[in-house]
Amino acid sequence: MDLLQLRYFQTVARLEHMTQAAQELYISQSSLSKTIIHLEHELGVSLFDRQGRKIQLNQYGKAFLRRVEQVFAALDDGQRELADLAEGKQGQVSLASMSIYLLPGLLQSFRERHPGVNIRIFGSPRQEMLAQLERGEIDLCFSAPPLERPEIEYTSLMMEEILLAVPPGHCLAERKTVRLNEVAQEPFLALKQGYSLRKLIDTCCQQAGFTPHVVFEGDEPMALLHLVKAGLGIACIPALVWKSVPEIAVARVHIEEPLCQRELALLWSKERYLSVAARELRDFIITYFAHFDQTTPLSGSF
Repeated sequence: MDLLQLRYFQTVARLEHMTQAAQELYISQSSLSKTIIHLEHELGVSLFDRQGRKIQLNQYGKAFLRRVEQVFAALDDGQRELADLAEGKQGQVSLASMSIYLLPGLLQSFRERHPGVNIRIFGSPRQEMLAQLERGEIDLCFSAPPLERPEIEYTSLMMEEILLAVPPGHCLAERKTVRLNEVAQEPFLALKQGYSLRKLIDTCCQQAGFTPHVVFEGDEPMALLHLVKAGLGIACIPALVWKSVPEIAVARVHIEEPLCQRELALLWSKERYLSVAARELRDFIITYFAHFDQTTPLSGSF
């Protein structure tokens, strides 16, 4: 048994498709099939259930996959630790956020202080980010605090207000506050299911006694603002989105009932090695938000 066999198995297990796995690995399907069969012979069990051309990871395969991923996670952590020893202040950090509006000013300021650090950015729904964090594909992520996940550590950064966005000329455009049940009949623009902000908005609407009539679902809150501006509906938008586009001609109204806000936190895995560069970015983010003002436009400094 060698690492190449394990890497091949990991790829087939992820895709559950021999042809696609062979294409991704740049080897022939017959060579890949022989490698998997040889691995199964070494282990003494079948790792996949096979029905014609279809393959599916079985209970043995799932158990073995967990161990294989731990092996590669340990190797990745070892490479990061050695890179830290060799590079000092240099390095690479992977950061994920549900929305990119948080990042430009923050990362600009960080890069000015740490020009040798390369940053990879991912935009994903919350559950996908948590899975990436556990697999070691990212170092840090912005999200609401997780449920009971002892392997994930987090620090709270701020409580973010959610405001109602209404088009210019709307009957609520001149209001300072609104109760959410007043817009029960309005068309809503919202994020897709799977985003924590969508879950929060749905919960707030339920507390107000209605289910929102969603006419559009997207992936980015900033895009919702532009659709509101076009008069296609209303939306519940986090305060930090407004900060990134303070000039947009959309009325913002404070929601007085129910309380509509969310906790923004920075998450990382306790079980994975956090590089020097990742620790520097983590500490920088915590300090950045300690000086943060939700009422002023986003900038690259603090």
